[in-house]
Amino acid sequence: MPRRRNLRGQSLALVRSFLQTMITLATASLGLVAALAWNDAIKAAFKKILGEADSLPALFTYASLATLFAIATVAVLTWLSVKVGGEAVIDREVEG
Repeated sequence: MPRRRNLRGQSLALVRSFLQTMITLATASLGLVAALAWNDAIKAAFKKILGEADSLPALFTYASLATLFAIATVAVLTWLSVKVGGEAVIDREVEG
């Protein structure tokens, strides 16, 4: 009987690991799609405001503002993570 329970536990760990991997991949993929959509929207706004979107000042302005936005977003998310305890939603099990 103990061997059967051990196999069941290993199967459950494998399913959990698979689901965690699929969630990570789906989140990354959907995040990339959203980022590309925002990229197009922001570029269109800059083109309307600054004129030609391919001009060097427009590209540097866009890159600078995108970088500042990314830094601010990561800082806020880090702060929120610390406030709620800093633990991942899904606990990963390390085998060893």
